[in-house]
Amino acid sequence: MRIAQIAPLWERVPPTTYGGTELVVGLLTEELVRRGHEVTLFASGDSITKATLESVHPKALRLDKSVKEAAIYEMLQLTRVYERAKDFDIIHSHMGCAALPYARLVKTPTVHTLHGIFTPDNEKLFTYARQQPFISISHDQRETRLGLNYAATVYNGIDTSAYRFYPKPSDPPYLAFLGRLSPEKGTHLAIEIAKRSGWTLKIAGKIDAVDVEYYETEIKPHIDGEQIQYLGEANHVQKNILLGNAVATLFPITWREPFGLVMIESMVSGTPVIAMKLGSTSEVIAHEQTGFLCSSVEECLQALQRIPEIDRAKCRQHVEENFSVQRMTDGYEAVYQKVLAERFAQNGHSLISQRW
Repeated sequence: MRIAQIAPLWERVPPTTYGGTELVVGLLTEELVRRGHEVTLFASGDSITKATLESVHPKALRLDKSVKEAAIYEMLQLTRVYERAKDFDIIHSHMGCAALPYARLVKTPTVHTLHGIFTPDNEKLFTYARQQPFISISHDQRETRLGLNYAATVYNGIDTSAYRFYPKPSDPPYLAFLGRLSPEKGTHLAIEIAKRSGWTLKIAGKIDAVDVEYYETEIKPHIDGEQIQYLGEANHVQKNILLGNAVATLFPITWREPFGLVMIESMVSGTPVIAMKLGSTSEVIAHEQTGFLCSSVEECLQALQRIPEIDRAKCRQHVEENFSVQRMTDGYEAVYQKVLAERFAQNGHSLISQRW
């Protein structure tokens, strides 16, 4: 099958540090190539892939301070994709709503994975193109009131073999927080949990420009280099070490997280997750088996006392069985087949089934 994968240009594929969408696109692309598909990846020029790489800019936009209008490069990329639409059997966009107007202009079907959230502004475009096939990354992410044509829910996956398993936490013990330092990720709540419980907290993640004030006022004053430590951004190896050596990973989000790769990266390393019961967390964490779902800081503090009940081997097994790159790719292949079958049926053709 000839497949086009469209990745955001902000980070390279795969990302060097932070970049959940780009990580997923990279893993999916490589697994599709391994399975024999002819894949073209539209991404930043510094991306690394076994697929055919097409790019409109030599490096990730976040790294190029000369770029002032990122949307221009996005439009150039989508123009290039859809000018070549006839070269593909299916186009897979990871660009949110950006590809929706282009997809309506060609015969090649486009499937859209929704990695982000709905806003009052983008809802207008999603509603306009509601008949196009969408893929949610959790059931909670869906907004049924919009009437979107969901083809499936496909959970994000990771290469479980790339993560070392830690059968026990390090000594001295600590809690981990990994992710953007932002209000919705609940970095301030992680600090509150650590301070009230007396645990050491190690924080890693990036600070976006929009979150600088939050960091300066809500986070930085608490960083003392001892009980509350900020380690900066972390690459894959550093993330695995940070999470695997922790007693627990804190995920005290304040928004409806569409998925949250940090949860599965922690569990595959052997470390249970204490999370707020919002968004996808109840779909990713097996409550009282691989972590705890809480409704308040008080419940998070109570959950800390129960961490010894968790079998770290079961945390890894849970991810291997439900959130592997193989499981994710199976899901996407099924969507591709479904969408193509529907397109052939609409055009009055019969679909010849085949093994991929």
